Amino acid sequence: MNEIGFKFLPSVPKLTTLNENSLTTSSSTSSSAVNKNKTVGVTGPISLAEPKPEELKLTEQLDVYLHTNDMYETPEEITKRIDVLRKIVQLVDIWNKDMAVAKNIPETSNSGAKVYTFGSYRLGINAKGADIDLLCVVPRHIERNDFFSSFTDILRGEPSIKNMKSIEDAFVPVIKMTFDGIEIDMLFARLALTEVKDTQDLRDDSILKNLDQKCVRSLNGCRVTDEIMNLVSNLESFRMTLRAIKLWAKRREIYSNVLGFLGGVSWAMLVARVCQLYPNATPSVLVQKFFSIYSQWKWPQPVLLKQLSESNMTETFSSWDPRKNLSDRSHLMPIITPCFPNQNSTYNVNTSTRDIMMDEFKRGFNISTEILNEKDSWEILFKPYDFFRKYRHFIVVRISSSTAATHLEWYGLVESKLRLLVQKMEANSVIKLAHINTKAYPPRSDSTEQHCTQWFIGLTFSQTNVKVNLTDEALYFYEQISVALGPNLKEGMNMDVKYLRKKELKNYLPDDVL
Repeated sequence: MNEIGFKFLPSVPKLTTLNENSLTTSSSTSSSAVNKNKTVGVTGPISLAEPKPEELKLTEQLDVYLHTNDMYETPEEITKRIDVLRKIVQLVDIWNKDMAVAKNIPETSNSGAKVYTFGSYRLGINAKGADIDLLCVVPRHIERNDFFSSFTDILRGEPSIKNMKSIEDAFVPVIKMTFDGIEIDMLFARLALTEVKDTQDLRDDSILKNLDQKCVRSLNGCRVTDEIMNLVSNLESFRMTLRAIKLWAKRREIYSNVLGFLGGVSWAMLVARVCQLYPNATPSVLVQKFFSIYSQWKWPQPVLLKQLSESNMTETFSSWDPRKNLSDRSHLMPIITPCFPNQNSTYNVNTSTRDIMMDEFKRGFNISTEILNEKDSWEILFKPYDFFRKYRHFIVVRISSSTAATHLEWYGLVESKLRLLVQKMEANSVIKLAHINTKAYPPRSDSTEQHCTQWFIGLTFSQTNVKVNLTDEALYFYEQISVALGPNLKEGMNMDVKYLRKKELKNYLPDDVL
């Protein structure tokens, strides 16, 4: 069996399905909806003040900046996405016919699978190059194994689909693929219904009855996305503000759920709460209020868009509730989804990532306040984080594989466990902060490794002139990877974990990074 080798130096509005008639509007429902009489949230608004002329001017400048930095798609790109979605619906229709024959079910318009969008596309904020999140909802006569067998066979026969990966045993089962250059994540949910109508409202809690946990998790993305839009009164202001916060979070390298920062749904909920508190504010003000509120937030006080859901299914599905669940009390930065079963979307946050985000909120507040006072520009707020100048000490996790297909699998597994290495380092009293860089880097151009990825963790120590031995942390990480791999270790999978000083980075990173 191949071994993983370490080279480690110890010195230191209601959802609508996608069909031929709804494709063009599925991502822009209620795009200009403004309901100023609508009160939403767990409290009333802080201010109902209308925008001032100078604030509107700053919003125009912000919009220009977002456009010039690819936070909006071109009409051609929008058309391409619609075409891709239409092709996927056509493939699902083919599958529906096959399933009707295989299951001996009379084929009707409601007897087969329906496709829903969620995430950034459903919210109407997809940027250039963004992926599309889809959910395939089926009636009870279609099984999950049908989706991951006969439907994937149909997808494999489509020449426009590349890099398809079917992950049936995941916490949330998913088919990942690239369709005409657009990345697609497609989930599956089987309802306990004889048919799925075009008018089916996925926010209805009753559809969760008799479903398994994986189907409930898969439905959660659609349910949460739609509920977020239902809980803000001005969707246009919400969307522009969220585009700005997403760009800022990515530039400041704190956008990654898997690595312990925040993912898209968490940022959306944070922005939505600010929009509830300032329902009439323009995006330039909402951005500043965002930083003002969260730079002072008393974590682990949760961020809620509405009161925790009450349901007679609480014994069947576990909801986030620290009054009842002791484990929920340990969550550091809870941001709670607004529909049943309520979940903490920031489960992966650790001490280091929370502290890093709080520092960024404070920086954002200072700069955005200067912008509102016309003493700074938006460009300063969105300045990229200079990770490799920030730290003097680093850990590099370097993986390589013999084939592209193996590396795709290896990459996903290691990335999903990196936060465990950070948490283990945090437990070392000598380490003050372990900052995982959200970017994965290729090797230097002169490297002989074809399929290689590197992640870097910046370290600060609580003491000076101290010798740090991190062998135990590296061995712990090795054990976690080995357990996760189980019998799936493939020939050519390798991993190194090393301590580096800043001067050694040049031996690992491409010249244009440093």
